[in-house]
Amino acid sequence: MTDANLSLWRASAKEQLNLTSLNDSIQVDVAIIGAGYSGLSCALTLAEKGVNVAVLEANTVGFGGSGRNVGLVNAGLWMPPNEVEDALGLDASNLLYHALAQAPDLVFSLIDEYKIDCEATRNGTLHAGVGRVGMKQLENRFLQLSQRQAPVVLLGEGEARTRIGSNVFSGALFDPRAGTIQPLSYALGLARAALSQSVSIYQNSQVVSIDVHAQKWRLKCSSGGEVMANKVVMATNAYPEKLFPQIQQSFVPIQYSQFASQALPDDILQHILPNKEGVWDTCTVMSSLRLDQSGRLIFGGMGGAGLNTRLLDWADKRVKQLFSQLPKLDWQYAWSGQIAFSHDHLPHCHQLDDGIYSLVGYSGRGIGPGTVMGKELARYLINPEHKMPLQMTQINKVSLREMKRSFYEVGAHIYHYGQLLT
Repeated sequence: MTDANLSLWRASAKEQLNLTSLNDSIQVDVAIIGAGYSGLSCALTLAEKGVNVAVLEANTVGFGGSGRNVGLVNAGLWMPPNEVEDALGLDASNLLYHALAQAPDLVFSLIDEYKIDCEATRNGTLHAGVGRVGMKQLENRFLQLSQRQAPVVLLGEGEARTRIGSNVFSGALFDPRAGTIQPLSYALGLARAALSQSVSIYQNSQVVSIDVHAQKWRLKCSSGGEVMANKVVMATNAYPEKLFPQIQQSFVPIQYSQFASQALPDDILQHILPNKEGVWDTCTVMSSLRLDQSGRLIFGGMGGAGLNTRLLDWADKRVKQLFSQLPKLDWQYAWSGQIAFSHDHLPHCHQLDDGIYSLVGYSGRGIGPGTVMGKELARYLINPEHKMPLQMTQINKVSLREMKRSFYEVGAHIYHYGQLLT
């Protein structure tokens, strides 16, 4: 491995921004904390309607999950539709389902409208079944999605082998609505779009305090600047500030690690993901596969805080199991990110105080839902009569949060170690 802590997305991003920190005092209608998909989508939608907005980012645009994820633009949620219905009820689940079923349309329309250079490839995604249990999961999901008129296709073992280039999977669920992007470039492109609509975006400007001053919210930044705002949006998801500790207690943080190889030769690329769909599997400790437009294989898996050597060894072995025709890969990039798993695996919109809102808990589905929920919250801020796809709720603290976090991380390590012994 040539660079064990370098993200491919950071290295290959073509969108570039020249942003400064906030060191002055400004007044805006809405202050948004966090320059990821939700915050930038919210800012862009507000600004398009003439609202004065400032975005405050503690690090750089897309620093958190928006710049570290796999880059799969999927429709809907990680949870099967029937489970969402059981959790929310028929009417509320239908509202959320239909909003998020159209999430790829929103993402790719923004990419087209603002000419975002993010390797957008809308060739669908493949949810790959592992064994009989995995195929049963896919069959159930296919039935539930088909009942809701989703244009998904259940592929048998042979067709899955042709589409993925591996004989390990028992089949796959193909969703033509979906696609892949360079996720950090998409975040940077959303930021550029927001800037074009007169949004002010400040990097390296961590908000260290919020209080009431002159009937407005006053936000003080580590950079020395100060913002006076009528309303505030916390759009930090899995990377929350310390301003509202209850946000961090509302989800379980899960690590997800990825590795990117050298560009593969053309004769190999003719047989491995020839249509460049993104892939993730049905294993409890999930893995993902995709290619970028340079032909690099990007392999990811749950767990792996610190990107340890055992995880790298597991990646080598698992990829060889999947693609026996591949030589040993030179993993040139490695990085990890954090997922916010909510207690019910659903995203949540909370009202933290009078005029302060948060979006959190995408549970591994941040690109589409994050973009949609940012837009929907903006519409609500403009018109409180707007019916959001998610009901505004109070924060629920995850019970035994640290124990659950350790369970997921240790479970991932045990799975990876067990794979190495087989």
